[in-house]
Amino acid sequence: MKIRNYRNILFPVSVLVLIAISFFYFFRIDLTSDKRYSISDQTKNLMAKVDEPLKVSIYLDGYLNPGFQRLKKSTGELLDELAVYSDKSFEINYVNPSLADSPQEREKKYSELQAAGFSPTAVYEHDKEGKSIQKVIFPWIEIGYKNKKVQVCLLKNILGNSGEENLNISIENLEFEITDGIRRLVNTEVSKIAFIEGHGELSEAQTFDISKSLSRYFQIDRGILATNADILNPYKVIIIAGPTKPFSESDKFIIDQYIMNGGRVLWLIDGVRVARQNLSTIGLSPAMEQDVNLSDQLFRYGVRINPVLLQDVQCASVPVNVAQSGANPQFELTPFFFAPLLLASPEHPVTRNITEVRSEFCSGIDLVGDNKQVKYQLLLATSDNTHVIGTPSTIDLNQKVKANDKAYFNLAYVPVAIAMEGNFESDFANRMIPKELTNTMPIRKLSPNTRQIVVANADIIRNEISTKDSTSIPLGFDRYMNQQFGNKDFIQNAVLYLADNDGWMQLRSRSLKMRLLNKKTANENRLIIQLANVVIPVSILLIFGIGYQIVRKRKYTRN
Repeated sequence: MKIRNYRNILFPVSVLVLIAISFFYFFRIDLTSDKRYSISDQTKNLMAKVDEPLKVSIYLDGYLNPGFQRLKKSTGELLDELAVYSDKSFEINYVNPSLADSPQEREKKYSELQAAGFSPTAVYEHDKEGKSIQKVIFPWIEIGYKNKKVQVCLLKNILGNSGEENLNISIENLEFEITDGIRRLVNTEVSKIAFIEGHGELSEAQTFDISKSLSRYFQIDRGILATNADILNPYKVIIIAGPTKPFSESDKFIIDQYIMNGGRVLWLIDGVRVARQNLSTIGLSPAMEQDVNLSDQLFRYGVRINPVLLQDVQCASVPVNVAQSGANPQFELTPFFFAPLLLASPEHPVTRNITEVRSEFCSGIDLVGDNKQVKYQLLLATSDNTHVIGTPSTIDLNQKVKANDKAYFNLAYVPVAIAMEGNFESDFANRMIPKELTNTMPIRKLSPNTRQIVVANADIIRNEISTKDSTSIPLGFDRYMNQQFGNKDFIQNAVLYLADNDGWMQLRSRSLKMRLLNKKTANENRLIIQLANVVIPVSILLIFGIGYQIVRKRKYTRN
């Protein structure tokens, strides 16, 4: 009898103790297997910095299919979760862009949103009769803070993925994308990055689009290295984009010691020089090794850019005149094997969940040496149908090569971009300091833990320039194929990864398991599933209720 009394007292006492603990200590428990409701420590610290209410407008509203309803729900749940870790309230407002009194008013609202930077997404669905229905949605949110606003796109659209896969990827990236917007609003300190000039690198116009994107995060400078040995110290990342002239020993020393002091570098180096004007006029061009006097330095860091050209069956297409001689021009899109669409590694936060990256006349990369203090990770590679052309050679665009020629395309997954992290050895460890330099310090022979990314193609960062009005075309956009490739995402992620000291980019590595219904089975057994979902829960409740009453009646009847 006493044991039963103790049991009756133990439960309410335990509940009171838990309530008392929760009053003094805040905690949340995520019981899901993939921790989909867990917030990172970086995000919690970020939300603690928010000292004024955040105003969030969610434009993903209205009649949505189940996939986008899930994205909307996940967005709302994440914002509610973020609000828990902030001392200030969130003002969340759902906006239905399609809600209008007339089609004209709806189109006006669409135009206003597009002018403000919210690009729409057309969703095609089929009704029960098989008719195709087009729905225009705006998968965006706008975050306001202290008279500033940022726009965040919620939808990731990767070529080749199904709609369900892209929506799942979008949900995986929600925390990174939303906190990325909040960071841009909250952070008051702006880090600096620099494009190195003076060696024939890509011009400001040719890197305008990526500079515009990166300017949301960094102050961007451009300039030559000159003779000041510590000129790079203020910069978190430097970018060397497509040099065509040799680096002097003093420039190499400045970059080397910048790395030895923890600096980060994004190298985009072409291994081969191609006269493109000759290709556009006569279809022939010599391909020669491009020596910019960086091979020994990169070799010391553990990589070698090979002086070869890669051809790939998975490539971009260009218009080619297929009309007979003397006839009116007739252009058809033809695969351009010298413009591989590079595969992005799903294992690294820089390249996870981005679409193929468009390149042109790219080279391959080899790992060299045996530096166990450096970790190397593949970022970009060709497909499993690749051909390598050595140099010197002559490129002949009139050469007829068939895509199904396995004897020609006999290589697979040639690395084009590599990420390196660890302790690097100096290229000047046993050399003299160049005499022309000033503000020099004793040579550091080993770097602290730092990062570098090497890309064997500069075209990946180069945006085209319109011949009509000299404006820049968005980086990665192929006007002939009318497709947006992942160049901008790759470069932006690469710079953010190099500059990241707090682990923000690891949020891009989050993985959520897809748990999708089998549509065919669901449609074939629709009635059975509907009845089961309605009848079984009610039956269980009835059985439990009747059983409870029988047990209760027997218990008190015996007494």
